[in-house]
Amino acid sequence: MPPLIAIIGCDGSGKSTVSEKLLEWVAGYGPAAVAHLGKQQGNTGRWFASLPQVGGWFGRLIGRKASTVHSSRSENKAPDLLPSLVMHAFTVRRVRRYRRMMALRQRGMIIIADRYSQLDFPGAADGPGMTVGTQGKDFVGWLAQREQTAFEWMTSFRPDLVIRLNVDLDTAFARKPDHARAALTRKLGIIPQLTLNSAKIVEIDAAQPLEDVVAAAKAAATRTMTDHGYRRT
Repeated sequence: MPPLIAIIGCDGSGKSTVSEKLLEWVAGYGPAAVAHLGKQQGNTGRWFASLPQVGGWFGRLIGRKASTVHSSRSENKAPDLLPSLVMHAFTVRRVRRYRRMMALRQRGMIIIADRYSQLDFPGAADGPGMTVGTQGKDFVGWLAQREQTAFEWMTSFRPDLVIRLNVDLDTAFARKPDHARAALTRKLGIIPQLTLNSAKIVEIDAAQPLEDVVAAAKAAATRTMTDHGYRRT
């Protein structure tokens, strides 16, 4: 099976940029593709906001309803039906991207995964949106269990290499000024604790100049490709 290389980090760490640069590099070893495995709530909201007439209203609704799931979890209670349906829709989209990624890998393509799902920290850093333990046996509870099952399946695939892009709060906020500092702080506390099913993790200081970050990522990827018997063409 071709290598699966995951890139994780807080918002503002440069995951997408490094993913694209690394794709160009590993393509020298054979067919390769990038898979974005995040929730993409922002992209969904922006798409709805672009719709005529109701777009702005519905885009804001998605953001509000998704956020109520997080507040419900912190209060240790089940979220309402509509927020749960919104989160379920995000999970369905995420699973579809995983299936497409695995299909490409089965066809012999090297995969660069921008983000990666985890089960250790629900509600953050690409973890589940709902907590199964706080749900009842109603439809919302069924949705929560479905989400848990989906995340168990996705996280069963251990990356061959994880590149963790570490960044400090000031750098992250300077790069993502539209993000709340409190939310960035929480993510910065979680990202270093992720183990991703005991995968091999290489730490990179993402506050460095981009060319240095990319060089370190390429070096880590090169070692993994070599270990898997690949040679540059």
